Amino acid sequence: MRVPVPDVLLPAAELGRIHFIGIGGAGLSAIARIMARRGLPVTGSDNQDTPFLPSLRELGVTCHLGYAAGHLGDADTVVVTTAARDDNPEVLEAQRRGLRVLPRSAGLAAVMAGQRVLAVAGTHGKTSASSLLTAALLHAGADPAYAIGGVLSATGLNADAGSDALFVAEADESDGAFLVYSPYAAIVTNIEADHLDQWGTEEAYRAAFTEFVGRIDADGLLVTWADSDATRDLAAAARAAGRRVITYGRSTDADVTPADLEVELLVPGEHNVMNALGALALGAALGFDAGSLRAGLASYAGTARRMELKGAARGVRVYDSYAHHPTEIAGDLQAARSVAGPGRVIAAFQPHLVSRTRIFGAEMGAALGAADEVVVLDVYLARDEVDPDVTGALVADAVPLPEGCVTFVPDFDDVPAELVRRASDGDLIITLGAGTITSIGPRVLELLADR
Repeated sequence: MRVPVPDVLLPAAELGRIHFIGIGGAGLSAIARIMARRGLPVTGSDNQDTPFLPSLRELGVTCHLGYAAGHLGDADTVVVTTAARDDNPEVLEAQRRGLRVLPRSAGLAAVMAGQRVLAVAGTHGKTSASSLLTAALLHAGADPAYAIGGVLSATGLNADAGSDALFVAEADESDGAFLVYSPYAAIVTNIEADHLDQWGTEEAYRAAFTEFVGRIDADGLLVTWADSDATRDLAAAARAAGRRVITYGRSTDADVTPADLEVELLVPGEHNVMNALGALALGAALGFDAGSLRAGLASYAGTARRMELKGAARGVRVYDSYAHHPTEIAGDLQAARSVAGPGRVIAAFQPHLVSRTRIFGAEMGAALGAADEVVVLDVYLARDEVDPDVTGALVADAVPLPEGCVTFVPDFDDVPAELVRRASDGDLIITLGAGTITSIGPRVLELLADR
């Protein structure tokens, strides 16, 4: 559901008792964790027991399973996930009682209040870039608060309160949330048409990033990619608005290039080289020792669901990735190819959202052609309704591989066996998508072990 951002954004300490509807998600669990670590009274509910909840319970946060009006208790403020339905009983109860109801963006703004915010935005790579930045800063002696969309391998957490004035925040554009923040500095990794159900046109989507950059502090800075027209235009707009700009990439006029990295990353892929450059550029601009930042980047072992190794069995390695846009699919398959060596790459892809699949289905299929074999699942619906004309078959039909190398498997439970049937010793299986496909990898490993 869409919850309006209030005209006045209060700091977290002034919100009273806070209840989270959808506390198990990456975004809301991060905010709840930071509030709880600061000693604020926090409760929450979710319809499933997600991996983010155990660490919240360890902090004393009551996390209800299922939704019921009574779960609100004596809350003063309610923070609501965009995935909540309008008829959610906790939403209805909050409205009946006239409680302060906030969207995720306003909840994050509340915990960022009074800190020097380093926002990481972009169509792709936000989670990886914000994780790399956090890892680099931690290694350089800082102790920033952070809220990112995945679990950072170095800490086992997706968020923490920190002890100094810095706050690393993944700034999401999908629902316009990043236009609520006023960061000191920002990294914009790239800009490419996405979330057109929210923005309507590519022009409007790009204009939102220009508006976001306009919210950077007057004495702050923008760090952005030098290798695309969209980000070069963004850099020009930022300079025209009087902001300091640092660029990174392979372009000859980039301020920071791969030659400046000087270390070998543990995480594969050209996209991670670029994300690391952005993190290095911002950390150095903030005055941190470049050598310490580089060491932090070199020790970064990844983030959950970003080319995450789930395990290996019978000579087959299984990775999982959140990639759901054609460019992200292409980037992760390029990384998978570099890891697979002489083995084949077998990709399983779950399209995310009917609206995105309708627009980008053919491009998704084309990107999947970089694998040797492909299994396409049906569309993960999330926040939209079924459209019989938009299924995973739309993607599978667009994969440019020989007959027999691509199949559409509409039954989710049939996917693990299909992947195991196709895999041989030395192959690499990668599951791709922002939905429930993340649960496929462990099931594949079980079947491989029993084979």
